[in-house]
Amino acid sequence: MKAAARLSVLQREWDTVSREERNETLIFNRTLWTIFVTEATAEYSELPLDLQNNIANLALFMFNRTMEMMGGAEPEALETMININKSLASGLRGQKANV
Repeated sequence: MKAAARLSVLQREWDTVSREERNETLIFNRTLWTIFVTEATAEYSELPLDLQNNIANLALFMFNRTMEMMGGAEPEALETMININKSLASGLRGQKANV
């Protein structure tokens, strides 16, 4: 939820934060996704292959969207990233997502 919260703040304050602050938040999110996808798809992972593939596809989306955002995309493009992070966090907690 921390990544989703940081992305939400970034989206709201897009015009008032520096490029460095934007990139810091985006890199934080990318780092979390790198760790998550690495663990989920590791050889020792006990997750079903289809779930591993779904996680890998979501991670690729997040990485690509991160690059778009760093390249100057509109802040509204963060919405999908925020929703994915919230849904994932809720799912990992065993809760229904409030997206």
